[in-house]
Amino acid sequence: MAETTTDWQAWQESWDRQQEWYMPDREERFRVMLDMVEALVGPTPRVLDLACGTGSITDRVLRRFPDATSTGVDLDPALLTIARGHFAGDDRVAFVTADLKDPEWTSALPHDTYDAVLTATALHWMHSPQLAVVYGQLAPLLREGGVFMNADHMPDPATPRLNAAERAHRHAAMDRARAAGALDWADWWALAAADPVLAEPTKRRYEIYGEHADGDTPDAAWHERTLREVGFAEARTVWRSPSDALVLALK
Repeated sequence: MAETTTDWQAWQESWDRQQEWYMPDREERFRVMLDMVEALVGPTPRVLDLACGTGSITDRVLRRFPDATSTGVDLDPALLTIARGHFAGDDRVAFVTADLKDPEWTSALPHDTYDAVLTATALHWMHSPQLAVVYGQLAPLLREGGVFMNADHMPDPATPRLNAAERAHRHAAMDRARAAGALDWADWWALAAADPVLAEPTKRRYEIYGEHADGDTPDAAWHERTLREVGFAEARTVWRSPSDALVLALK
C-alpha cells in the first residue's frame, strides 16, 4: 500500500532542490545541453541518460522533446526506485541497473546505438583512468553525428586565487540558504532512509557507495582531450561557470 501512495514527483523535485543548493545554475546547464541536442541530432532523440539518478535529465528531455525516448542507467537502488516510480507507465522511458565500472555494462542496454548520451554531476565519482575507459565505451554507442555531453565539476587549476574566491562566495550563499531551510546531501539521504519505501534501497545504496565516492575532478581540457583520443571527431566546452563546465563531444 505504501508504494502506491508514494509521491514520486515530490521525491524527484526534492532531489532537484537539494542539487540546486550546491549548483544554483543547474537549470542553465540543462538548457544549454538540450539546445545542443536539438541543434545536433534534432527534436526526437533516442537518449541514454548516463548515471541518471532520479531521472532529472530524462524529465527535462521529455518536457522539451515529447517524442524523444530515454534509457536511464545507474547503480544506485534508491535513486532508481524514485526514477522508476516517477516515470511508471511512460513507454518512452526505460531504466537499467548497471555499474559503469563493469567492463560489460553496455550489454545491459536495450539499444545498440543512441543519438545522444547525456550526464550531469555524476561522473566525478569515478577516478580519471576509470572515466577514460567509460569514455571509450561511449563512442561505439553513438550513431555517426551523435553527441555526448557531460556537465560536471571541472575547476581550472591555473586560477587558484579565483577558484578560492568563487568557492568562498558560493559557500556563503549556500550557508544562507541552509539557514533558511535548504536540504543538503546528508539531510536528503536521512529523509530517504526514514521513508518506508526508500529505507531498504537506501541501505543498499550505502553498502555500494558508502558516504561518498572518492573520484577526482580533472579540468575541461582533460575531458576534451580524452574524448578526442577515444574516437570522437570533435570535443569542446559549450558552457561553463567558475567551477563547472559542460563538455560536448561529437561522433
